[in-house]
Amino acid sequence: MSSTPAGVAGRGDRRIEIEGLTKRFGSLVAVEDLSFTVEPGRVTGFLGPNGAGKTTTLRMLLGLVRPTAGRSTIGGKPYHELSQPLGVVGAGLENSSFHPGRSARNHLRWVAATHGIAATRVEEVLELVGLEKDAGRRVGGYSQGMRQRLGLATAMLDDPDVVILDEPANGLDPQGIAWLRSLVRNLAAEGRTVLISSHVLSEVQQSVDDVVVIARGRLVHKGSLTSLGGAAGVEVVASDPAALRAALIAAGLTLTDGPGDRLRVATADVAAVGDVAHAAGVALRYLAPAATDLEQTFFRLVAEGERRR
Repeated sequence: MSSTPAGVAGRGDRRIEIEGLTKRFGSLVAVEDLSFTVEPGRVTGFLGPNGAGKTTTLRMLLGLVRPTAGRSTIGGKPYHELSQPLGVVGAGLENSSFHPGRSARNHLRWVAATHGIAATRVEEVLELVGLEKDAGRRVGGYSQGMRQRLGLATAMLDDPDVVILDEPANGLDPQGIAWLRSLVRNLAAEGRTVLISSHVLSEVQQSVDDVVVIARGRLVHKGSLTSLGGAAGVEVVASDPAALRAALIAAGLTLTDGPGDRLRVATADVAAVGDVAHAAGVALRYLAPAATDLEQTFFRLVAEGERRR
């Protein structure tokens, strides 16, 4: 693995800043006056319907498309000014291409050799993404989900401070989506800056801390996930509601009355609520994450943004 160059800020300083970014293709305005920030140590969901301009924005951020106006920086520098870009930014763009006759292991070895990355890192990232058993197979025989994992392995090859993933859940089965959710949370917990694009809020809402929503290339919302109106919660029904209420309050949890005989607990940790009930000897009849209006709010914002255009 390549070493960090002298004078480059630590992992915690790799903020992504996009300021007034605009891209026109002839008469088509793909992105218009877009500004937002992605903070280190957090997972930011970059959301919008297909064709909203997400991929174009990411390509401008990575220096693959020249903006018509505005600028974007990573750790205070445009991508083309980074001296060791793979060690700073790991990117997995949608429709990444791989040589169909080359195995996953040989693809990663080739990337490592051409960028001065230690060969031992190849096996580490194969294990990280769960491809170690299929690493000798030709990529031409891979499923879409396996290609997604290989793209992520390529992005992580030089242990980057910033991880940018374009529609990473495409082609993954439910187990794969759960694995991806855990992985990106761990990357952020290590202090990395994580930006994930998606057109499906339900795929990322359990992964992200912050959201940036665009429609027709323009910003329609930015803020924390809960700013969309969907504060996390758990709903529970107990055989002895009074005993459960007392136990949850004693555990420092905030309660409100839910629909019917349900209690709503202000936490995203379903297991923690179950543990409190078990310790108090209270039998539960129902325990599940509370439904939120996140998706309804998301669709309303997108629809309003599209009407304005």
